[in-house]
Amino acid sequence: MRKNKVKEMMRAGKPVVNGWLSAPGAVTAETMAQQGFDSLTIDLQHGLTDYSSALPMLQAISSTEVTPLTRVNWNEPGQIMKILDAGSYGVICPMVSNKQEAERFVQACMYPPNGYRSFGPIRGLIYGGPDYTKHADTEILKLAMIETKEALEKLDEIMSVKGVDGIYIGPADLSLALGEEPGFDKSEGTKAYSEILRILEHAKKNNIFAGIHNGTPEYAQRMIDKGFNFVTISSDLREMSLGSKRNIEKIKGSTNKADTKSY
Repeated sequence: MRKNKVKEMMRAGKPVVNGWLSAPGAVTAETMAQQGFDSLTIDLQHGLTDYSSALPMLQAISSTEVTPLTRVNWNEPGQIMKILDAGSYGVICPMVSNKQEAERFVQACMYPPNGYRSFGPIRGLIYGGPDYTKHADTEILKLAMIETKEALEKLDEIMSVKGVDGIYIGPADLSLALGEEPGFDKSEGTKAYSEILRILEHAKKNNIFAGIHNGTPEYAQRMIDKGFNFVTISSDLREMSLGSKRNIEKIKGSTNKADTKSY
């Protein structure tokens, strides 16, 4: 089976720089895959993409060395299994709040006896190789999102679940859970920033990977310096907006600030 480059990098102590795909379209995915990211995540939760759009995007990413990942829209086994069958090499699952939800997530990603994933990796075999089924349980990346008030109270029970490779922090929903304004790149002194560091420490204690969504490369580098293994930088739509704003500002002198709250 094709090795999961993202897992290999993190095991070797190398930070993974992940890109984010919010817009549907194989051409956008193909273009992003040529920019030097280690992985690209197709966002089925807050992005504008559904399964029929995600499939050609996975195919476009797979024509490069970039590892294709997906954030599903909920901890729903059918959706998780179907996107893995389509060739996604990892799943980011939102709103994992306790041990039972973490177990349900990872078991949907693994075949019996480790889980209850149904057999039928129609495109997984093409991308992963003929021995896909034998190694998929260990090669597929499984990241549980920590972003709810309940999850903050149950970090160790979530992170100790067998099969959870790591956690992924959604700073916007985490901020809402703490009574703060949603957004990325949380500043020191905020509750969200303190909780981000606490989550990271628990991930280290449980010997699992830690990832976080960031708005800027500067903040992503700060998170790498803190010890995060996996950092997402912005998204395709935000980069298109920021690039356009910069060009317009040069011509019109506009001072409109870019929104830092959306994916």
